[in-house]
Amino acid sequence: MSRALVVGIAALCACGAPTTEETGPTSSSGGYGGSEGGHGPVVADFEPGEERPGGDTTVELRDENAFLQAAANLSAARRGPYEAGFALFDIAWLAEGNEDRDGLGPTYLGTSCRACHFRGGRGTPPPPDQPMTSALVRLSLPDGGGSVPDDRYGEQLQTKAIAGVSPEGWVSVAFEAETHNFDDGAPYELLSPRYSPRDLAFGSFAPETLFSIRVAPPMIGLGLLEAIDEADIRALADPDDLDGDGISGRTNEVPSEAGLALGRFGLKANQPDLRRQTAAAFLEDLGITSPVFPDDNCPSVQVACQASAGELDIDEARLDATVFFSSLLAVPHRPEAREREVLQGKALFISARCDGCHHPSFVTGELEGFPELSHQRIFPYSDLLLHDLGEGLADGRPDFGATGREWRTPPLWGVGLTELVSGHTRLLHDGRARSVEEAILWHGGEAEAARDAFVAMSASERAWLVRFVRSL
Repeated sequence: MSRALVVGIAALCACGAPTTEETGPTSSSGGYGGSEGGHGPVVADFEPGEERPGGDTTVELRDENAFLQAAANLSAARRGPYEAGFALFDIAWLAEGNEDRDGLGPTYLGTSCRACHFRGGRGTPPPPDQPMTSALVRLSLPDGGGSVPDDRYGEQLQTKAIAGVSPEGWVSVAFEAETHNFDDGAPYELLSPRYSPRDLAFGSFAPETLFSIRVAPPMIGLGLLEAIDEADIRALADPDDLDGDGISGRTNEVPSEAGLALGRFGLKANQPDLRRQTAAAFLEDLGITSPVFPDDNCPSVQVACQASAGELDIDEARLDATVFFSSLLAVPHRPEAREREVLQGKALFISARCDGCHHPSFVTGELEGFPELSHQRIFPYSDLLLHDLGEGLADGRPDFGATGREWRTPPLWGVGLTELVSGHTRLLHDGRARSVEEAILWHGGEAEAARDAFVAMSASERAWLVRFVRSL
């Protein structure tokens, strides 16, 4: 069973490298010379600025609160809207009884944004036979590219409900271990997930219903991703693989308030901007309606849910404050970016030709209303495009233009802080991977050649590669 690497990073230009006394021999081509025959491992070039992946927004803090810091260049005069948005992210919403916090439900997953994005970080799959707390189940029918909701449960399975309304149910997760070997004979284990619907209040899913498990992604750097010029993202797309490298990134064209637009947020790039992404999270995760999505998520068979649906839950001002906060969450700096073993790992990423998906850097454009995010050199290690990652990671559920095998390349900045911030090391869209190494080994499809290169590396080479990823 072949599953391939897409967690490659790099192809950074060779300029401003530290001296050989700091790093040892370097390779301007980024190739890897190996460690046999008297030659030491190749050390990739350090590019000035890559230690500050968010440009001038980058913060120095790297502790458990590193993902909840405002952009370093946010002025004191603009802290007020940020703090207002932080309060809306942090509060526990109520069904009724407090005018500032009313709006929860009728059905929902959590009572606050931080319930899924603990400390602004990554969610995790639940323990066996337990409901999800920072993960969710997306639903749709086969027709309509993932946009047709299930007749009885809507677009997302809701595990909780206000008084007088029935929760929709939940899905348990179990993992089966699979053992494989690297080319050097060392064994490794992957966990393959199995899902079981439980306590479905309105009957079993229809046979044709598609469902997909998603853990909450980290929130850092979102505004910087929105500030990337659309033309720069589209320029990286190669849907017909005209360059013959086996990698064919595609855009997802999705609904926006002005018609179809480039998708860049969500695990399948199904939202075009942070405003719609935030409003969708309010509705789908908290049951809170807004000017963007004014209708409660109550399918026709859920009579009690429909009877409890009320007026608009949050107004434009509170939605805007939440978007402002989400846009300005900063990316932490990289203190290890110049270290020799990190640059050795970077060289291995380059030699494996992994930059075809994890594009290292952009210069942001002019983002209206956000001077802090505009014209910044950033290093997200993502092209924000869709890639086929093979059957091993497929959820089988289309999402607008994304197929059931395609996922948006996730930014890798901050991945090494996952355990410190979130208290776990689970990665990938459903949290099945317990480490960076396992995440690499799960990838397939367009990244098979790169994944095979990782499997063929020696133990020390694999360690350098993983260290590079964790340094991000």
